[in-house]
Formats: sequence, structure tokens, C-alpha cells
Amino acid sequence: MRSLVLILTGFAVMGLAFWAYRENYRTQAALAETAALQRQIAELREALAIQRAEWAYLNRPERLRDLALLNFPRLGLVPIDAERFGRIDEVAYPRVDLPALHGIVDTAALEAGQ
Repeated sequence: MRSLVLILTGFAVMGLAFWAYRENYRTQAALAETAALQRQIAELREALAIQRAEWAYLNRPERLRDLALLNFPRLGLVPIDAERFGRIDEVAYPRVDLPALHGIVDTAALEAGQ
């Protein structure tokens, strides 16, 4: 009986050792994958910061002004000044026809919930 308990205990220890071995390698693989993802995120953030800096550099007002002047004949661009804008009274708004009101509307009764 005692030898059977020793044999079962030995198998249980070997099974637990095998399980711990597998879990150790799974944990190491998960940590390696997490580190790789963190490196990739850092690289993408750096690339995004570089692209934002390039975008800001390319959209400098003096550069855009020079490009507009250089391509003026081909594009037909005109400079923006205050004289080019219209006045508010020159805007043609569509006419809105409101429905005619018939009778008296009691708003106090509507607010009271009656």
C-alpha cells in the first residue's frame, strides 16, 4: 500500500513538473510577444511624430505662398483679400414659408401638461 502511494505521488510530482515547465514556456512566449508589440507601438508612435513634423514643415505659410505664386498661371489662383468677400446683405437666403397660425395658442397650458 505504501509503495502504491509513493508511486502515485511520484507520478503527481512528474505531472506537476511537466505542467510547470509548459506554463513557464507559455509565460515566456507571452512576455516576448508583449515586448515585441510594445516595440512596434513605440516605432509607430515615432513614425507618426515624424510624419506630423513633416506635415507641419510642408504646410508652412511662406512655403505655401511661394508655391501658390509659382503655380499662379497654371492654377489660376487669386490672392485672398478683404475685397474678395461679399457682404452679408448680398447673400441670397432661401425663402422660408411659415405656416399660418389659426386661433390662440395657450403655452401656459402646454407647460403645465394639460
